[in-house]
Amino acid sequence: MNQMTSRRSGGRAARRASRAAPLDDTLRPVRPGMEGGTLNVLTPAQIEKIHAAALEALDQIGLADAPQSGIDYMTAAGATLGGDGRLRFPRALVEDTLARANRGITLHGRDPAHDLRLSGTRVHYGTAGAAVHMVDIEGKQYRDSTLQDLHDAARIAETLENIHFLQRPMVARDIEDTCEMEVNSVYACCAGTTKHVGTSFSDPAHAREGIRLLHMIAGGEGAWRDRPFVSNSNCFVVPPMKFATESCQVMEACIEGGMPVLLLSAGMAGATAPSTVAGAIVQAVAECLAGLVYVNAVSPGHPAIFGTWPFGLDLRTGAMTGGSGEQALLSAGCAQMHRFYDLPGGAVGGIADSKLPDMQAGWEAMCSNVMAGLSGLNMVYEAAGMHASLLGFCHESLILGDDMIGQALRCVRGIEVDDETLALDQMREVCLGGPGHYLGTAATLGRMQADHVYPSLGDRTSPKEWAENGKPDLVDKARARKEAILATPSAARFNPMLDAEIRKAFKIHLPM
Repeated sequence: MNQMTSRRSGGRAARRASRAAPLDDTLRPVRPGMEGGTLNVLTPAQIEKIHAAALEALDQIGLADAPQSGIDYMTAAGATLGGDGRLRFPRALVEDTLARANRGITLHGRDPAHDLRLSGTRVHYGTAGAAVHMVDIEGKQYRDSTLQDLHDAARIAETLENIHFLQRPMVARDIEDTCEMEVNSVYACCAGTTKHVGTSFSDPAHAREGIRLLHMIAGGEGAWRDRPFVSNSNCFVVPPMKFATESCQVMEACIEGGMPVLLLSAGMAGATAPSTVAGAIVQAVAECLAGLVYVNAVSPGHPAIFGTWPFGLDLRTGAMTGGSGEQALLSAGCAQMHRFYDLPGGAVGGIADSKLPDMQAGWEAMCSNVMAGLSGLNMVYEAAGMHASLLGFCHESLILGDDMIGQALRCVRGIEVDDETLALDQMREVCLGGPGHYLGTAATLGRMQADHVYPSLGDRTSPKEWAENGKPDLVDKARARKEAILATPSAARFNPMLDAEIRKAFKIHLPM
């Protein structure tokens, strides 16, 4: 009996080890850039109405507060400056811009294996946000986020298969000087991951300093311009329908420096955007179309992501509702508008209003992540780790989010229907003189890895086995994995000579 038990457990252990081993890319059931677009929350007629309303808003209302440089660029392209100081955009100008905008952007990683190709309905999930707190799951409390927290988030993201990019998810509140904080944020992210990084700057001079650092990391300006592995997350508008003057100047500096731009319109439905889902989408589309005109007036064809990013609002309290069904609809509707324009686009998904990684956080994050992916959103930002409506970030939730996004991507992949998957041959074999079940058949074993996504931390054991294993807690498992990741040197770290050169040129706050 003991020998038989040993053989059975040994075989089970071997099978578990085999399932845990990384799959060849050709066998992986999910991967970055899978095609979505099967979910349509808007009809073609509704899309046309939103498009027409956005064009009317640009032509009749326009946007205020552009910097003089922006006014010069956009009026030269065909916008008109009214006596009220607002720039208005004729339909012909918008249509001409759409015709020549860049439709096939590649967001590079420092490692080419992590390049993201944004076109059509190719879906990618990653982080974003500017959380000012870290979630301490042990004490169930919030504390100020630090540069080390940001670096640790980058190191964790580097190891997670379903986190495809790292846009800076938190603010390093332990660095008082804004320029130093923004340059150090670039350093901390790039030293932690070889995936594509997104970050922001508050001043054109800070952007130029950040780009100077990136030249050093890349090995020179030419190497940087060939493969820019950091993009600028740019809140170029202050909704409703006003340009953010300083951010526009930052955007111009980033375009000059060869950095891709995320045109981010983040209105709050019911506060800085119309309260209806359709109205919030109209305003976000109009603002991003104005941004697209701006970018292409500065540099035709410059890589720009159409970042319609409207947020939901709880009208009872004024609190943001990133985890609501309305938020999921906003992002899914925006994804359809990106498809209508055939533009690389991004919006939010995965935000939790819950303060901790609990059941509420799970349903909130999964709802918008699945809908965004099924809608074919190219870049699903804030997809993991975000709590308290973007006020808090949690390393453990980032790790748990990797499992969740794997399941979301399986939904994006959809159902393949062909002669093999219809399985009539299997049914004949099993039912006509066969074993009467499909367990262990060649077809089942041959497809078990390619067709199914298995969670890394999620528990699918029986109650009996769960109890025998010590009743493991999901968050405790995530904490243990975090500690294991951070105990191992990051593959993204800079070589000592380069790091010494960077530290000589910049005041780097992370310890060596």
